[in-house]
Amino acid sequence: MNLALFALGMATFGLLFSTQALLPDITAAFSVRADQASWTVSATTLALALAVLPLSALSERLGRRRTMTVSVAAAVTLALAVPFAPDLTTLVALRAAQGVAIAGIPASAVAYLSEELPRRAVVGAVGLFIAGNSVGGMTGRVLSGWVAEGWGWRAGLAAIAALSLVCAAVFALLLPKARNFRPCSIRPGAVLRTVRGHLAQPLLLRLYAIGLLLMAAFSAVYTVIGFRLAEDPFGLSAGLIGSVFLIYLVGTGSSSATGPAVERLGRRGALYVAVTTAVAGLLLTLSGRLAVVLVGLVLVTGGFFLGHAVASSAVGRTVTEGRAQASALYQVAYYTGGSAGGTVGALAYHHARWEGAVALALTALVLTAGITLHATRRAVVAGRAAPGPATAVRTAG
Repeated sequence: MNLALFALGMATFGLLFSTQALLPDITAAFSVRADQASWTVSATTLALALAVLPLSALSERLGRRRTMTVSVAAAVTLALAVPFAPDLTTLVALRAAQGVAIAGIPASAVAYLSEELPRRAVVGAVGLFIAGNSVGGMTGRVLSGWVAEGWGWRAGLAAIAALSLVCAAVFALLLPKARNFRPCSIRPGAVLRTVRGHLAQPLLLRLYAIGLLLMAAFSAVYTVIGFRLAEDPFGLSAGLIGSVFLIYLVGTGSSSATGPAVERLGRRGALYVAVTTAVAGLLLTLSGRLAVVLVGLVLVTGGFFLGHAVASSAVGRTVTEGRAQASALYQVAYYTGGSAGGTVGALAYHHARWEGAVALALTALVLTAGITLHATRRAVVAGRAAPGPATAVRTAG
């Protein structure tokens, strides 16, 4: 099960951000600005954010496994057409369609794991799924960068499509049939009631906001880092820029360590570590020395994936009914943040260079820390008001 979801995570992130490392080449090929080319990433994440809730509702009826299988098959099929896009408008449209196809995967995957695994195993399993995301994102970017350097950006996109096809086949062959899934009504009224119930929970709202802000910061950084590294004083080639995404391996490690981190530090403690690490990394990327910038990206990546894994797994553990909708709402917030961060980050880079993109990401991380601090204060107040030690312990947890 873990290997199947790991492969699915690889395919998901490999496809979702397939053009990100190639943005300088796409900008040059179509003679457009950086912020215009960034829509090949932002359109995909925005379409995913819009489609994830209805597709997660469909999974309540059709089943998690079937929904994920159909979604990844459609996404890979579209990926095979993407390299042949004749212009930027067509490329953006195909990428948006990919976002809709991919939307059936994230919430269904978390719901599947929450239903099929013991409660204590869910955090670690979700962390491994997200680790698959990081490996897919890293592999896709490195592969596309080096292929593009030799044969052009279209060949780079074709290579990612081939890699995702292999991952999709591994997923389909290995994922066990669901044993605990029970079909639910997908009547609009029932879905809306479930969504309203989730949005009425302050804890879930905080987790959704954290996912949005973390992804906005991360997307802003990685959407424009290629432009910065291609220019002076670095002047890296497409292959070397793609190789920078090997840093995603750090995300694999930090995501996989989510379970132990939460057990030792608690959910909020792990979030503080994640945000502090990412902030330190952002500040280091302001350096003009390549080695220091790379260390900064390592810290940004590790902090982001840890925070994302903590927040997304907490959503699955918080609810007992309508898990797919709860996870889908997190994905809506998360990928809305990704779309906004990529687009606004590219605009910030266009007007204020790298310092503008860093300022945007820092603002998002400071807001994340503020939300976590607010939750900590609420827990402390609730603990003091509790009548006994046992109640206090439960409230603080």
